Amino acid sequence: MGRKNCKIHIGGSPKRLPESSGGFSEQEKPGPGLMVSKSRNIQPDRERMGLSSYTYVCLKSKHEGSKILLPKPKRQPLGNRCFQSNLGLDLCLRVPSISINPKGPQLSAQLEGWLSQAQTSKRPARAIIAPHAGYTYCGSCAAHAYKQVDPSITRRVFILGPSHHVALSRCALSTVDIYRTPLYDLHIDQKVYGELWKTGMFERMSLQTDEDEHSIEMHLPYTAKTMESHKDEFTIVPVLVGALSESKEQEFGKLFSKYLADPTNLFVISSDFCHWGQRFRYTYYDESQGEIYRSIENLDKMGMSIIEELDPVPFSNYLKKYHNTICGRHPIGVLLNAATELQKSGVNMSFSFLNYAQSSQCRSWQDSSVSYAAGALVVH
Repeated sequence: MGRKNCKIHIGGSPKRLPESSGGFSEQEKPGPGLMVSKSRNIQPDRERMGLSSYTYVCLKSKHEGSKILLPKPKRQPLGNRCFQSNLGLDLCLRVPSISINPKGPQLSAQLEGWLSQAQTSKRPARAIIAPHAGYTYCGSCAAHAYKQVDPSITRRVFILGPSHHVALSRCALSTVDIYRTPLYDLHIDQKVYGELWKTGMFERMSLQTDEDEHSIEMHLPYTAKTMESHKDEFTIVPVLVGALSESKEQEFGKLFSKYLADPTNLFVISSDFCHWGQRFRYTYYDESQGEIYRSIENLDKMGMSIIEELDPVPFSNYLKKYHNTICGRHPIGVLLNAATELQKSGVNMSFSFLNYAQSSQCRSWQDSSVSYAAGALVVH
């Protein structure tokens, strides 16, 4: 079956993103301990972290007669070396060329450390909002959200992440069956994928897009760690969310509401908050708040308070007024619409943010930062 290796991106200058993503910075780069994309010139970083190179592997149906193909300078058509799933999607696998990832135990211990420091206050969560930056910057913050997950009842994890690299007007599904993390493999729920695909509302992610996108990928190790005690009893449903219009956020929210209603499902909404600085072309500053970083915090917490209302309209109005560069605003919009749909049928729920952090404290116009927030949705 197809697999996607869990990796990080190192090197390269910060770049401006499509409207759907809000910005990209050093603080958004995935953190240490995960596999690295070989397409970048990062050999010194790989050696420093003890990471191996990878090979491309394609597997025949039911894992029969697997074979290894060496990577080539230019990507060849997938159809020449991949089989297809029942959805007509190409299946490919990327794995380390060594059987044991030396960073797996270290990463597991790091995640365990952060989780042990977080408090359980909103458990069991039906949905969480958590950041997708490098763990050095946001690992501690994300733990406050994942701590609210109850692995004993969770059997399916939906991961909704914004598109940072390609322009999408809808949502997209992965073309692989399995994501490989340094902890263990995560299997994509093909039954749910089939249900979603039949709606005609989804596109297909290319393998390149899947490999490049970190908004979903950075939640894979945390998902694996949180569900470790029941690792053979759950599946994942990764969804790449494009720059949706308000009407499309409503449509997707209605679609996902039936899954949100199921207590065995967990929704992970991937989002960082304000991307501030000239590098992001966003320098909103309310001088009455004092230092710049205080203004950023006030702006973010204004939006966070609105999200806690579980009403998509005020959140949309907030974004229109302040243009806060919340990269996961569309996945958040989908969640708010899904929650609204359930509330119409009498479902009682609440959302609370549990932690907030910034990658650095901006004090001058030359500074930049990315904000992170962690919260949980509980159905009463």
